[in-house]
Amino acid sequence: MDDLVVIGAGPYGLSIAAHAAGAGLGVRVLGRPMASWRDHMPEGMYLKSEPWSSNLSAPGGRYTLAEYCEGRGIAAGHGTPLPIGTFSAYGLWFARHAAPPVEEATVTEVTPQGDGFRVRTAEGPPLLARTVALAVGVMPFVRYPEALRDLPAAHYSHSSGHRDLTRFAGREVAVLGAGQAALETAVLLAEGGARPCLVARRSRLNWNTVPQPLRRPPLRSLRAPHSGLGTGWRSWAWSELPWAVRRLPAPTRERIAATALGPAGAWWLRERFERRVPVLLGHHLHRAVPAGERTRLGLTTAAGESVVLDTAHVIAATGFTPALDRLELLDAGLRAALATVGESGTPELSPGFESSWPGLFFAGLLTAPSFGPSMRFVHGAGFTAGRLVAGVRKRLGTRGPLAGSTGAPRADRAPTAGHRA
Repeated sequence: MDDLVVIGAGPYGLSIAAHAAGAGLGVRVLGRPMASWRDHMPEGMYLKSEPWSSNLSAPGGRYTLAEYCEGRGIAAGHGTPLPIGTFSAYGLWFARHAAPPVEEATVTEVTPQGDGFRVRTAEGPPLLARTVALAVGVMPFVRYPEALRDLPAAHYSHSSGHRDLTRFAGREVAVLGAGQAALETAVLLAEGGARPCLVARRSRLNWNTVPQPLRRPPLRSLRAPHSGLGTGWRSWAWSELPWAVRRLPAPTRERIAATALGPAGAWWLRERFERRVPVLLGHHLHRAVPAGERTRLGLTTAAGESVVLDTAHVIAATGFTPALDRLELLDAGLRAALATVGESGTPELSPGFESSWPGLFFAGLLTAPSFGPSMRFVHGAGFTAGRLVAGVRKRLGTRGPLAGSTGAPRADRAPTAGHRA
């Protein structure tokens, strides 16, 4: 039986595993390393966050993105957009050097067993763990507008479902949304020869401003401090004080998670977008019907006027809805027993990211209604990893880690073949 099984091998899962191994726990990591970044983001995308705020977390602050880039002659400076491919490669490098070997397994079920858990995979015998950390990323929580759900599957997709957008060359594509994913997807479609049109309920698009220099006069720094989530005191609070967010009343935390750091495009994308992508702003989608191989969208303007948009395909860049009921790998009875944050459907967590079920921990998007918006970004992995591993050690208590545990695979651990967490 392992001290800790981490399910998911993205920035949060790898950071947790690195800290757990550093603490001497017997830890296993299940999943495809950096799967969301490698498999669900089109080529040509860039990291929206600043490179210095996009580090995975290892004990002692080692294995940073800057260290990876410097060793390869890659520019990773403030105000310099970094390709997603570079960030994915950094995550794989981090996995090789900072964390225990990742076992690429498809986890199908997590069920309570005795004082711990049984973790089933599609590829091999079940694992037994004293504690489990679910760091499953965003893919279980893909959100579509209700109006699309009756369309044939070939007529629409989610922005996270595309690694290559060139297949849309020469075709009209309606992109739904107003955030970075929608704006950048539309740009990449246009630059790849497609004919996109952005459709958004918002009456105007928001764009981030060019970042201020890191070195500024003291008064300017005081008025608008830098943080991992942007410039300004509010962003600084979400970035640096997730422990304080958790102490707020549940309705306040829900509101913060739903509204803070709303949809906006990166400053470096604006010129490319405005040059090439037509928009329908202030349009609400209320109906979508197939018209042969095409799709007809029924839109309503803010003034109540009806608009019909005929398109070859619809891409919903409408984000993700974190909710426990979408986490099908978690035993239904266990799921139903968990305390939740207000009406959010997300787990209520201790300061150490432990749920109301002893030994079951969560990380990433599901924890935003507990700890705030930093949990939606790579930047939150550092706070999460240290606190969560401390929570695991507290749960294990006087029993301590298994004898001989080093955080590396034991000789009796056969790597599991597979492809996903």
